[in-house]
Amino acid sequence: MEPLRINSRLVIPPDELAVSFARAGGPGGQNVNKVASKVVLRFALRGSRVLGEVRLARLEKALASRLTAAGELVIHASTYREQARNLEDARERLAELLRTSLAVPKARRETKPTRASRRRRVDTKRRRGQTKRDRRKPNSES
Repeated sequence: MEPLRINSRLVIPPDELAVSFARAGGPGGQNVNKVASKVVLRFALRGSRVLGEVRLARLEKALASRLTAAGELVIHASTYREQARNLEDARERLAELLRTSLAVPKARRETKPTRASRRRRVDTKRRRGQTKRDRRKPNSES
């Protein structure tokens, strides 16, 4: 298996990826019962040599709900009937997941609402209040 390229600066060596195969579920007749085409790809974040402290912290925070107790990221791929295509699919999904999780979010710059937008907001609130007052019984006080 070749190394998995995440981006221009990060490449995961093949010895850090654990691949196992299983029989896929679902329709497919005898083929499903005989062929182990499902791929289970595991990547141990905490045991990786190529991830630095900053990347590891960012990935653990972004992927917290997807990590096992041991800190492994597990990808299951059983879309295709061929083992090789499922392996490629699992590798692509892992790379995309890591790529999106490592992306630094753009800092939000605080802006001030315009005078017109504040006026529209107040006008809308005033109209809504008038609509509610119009629904009241004519003889009610307050």
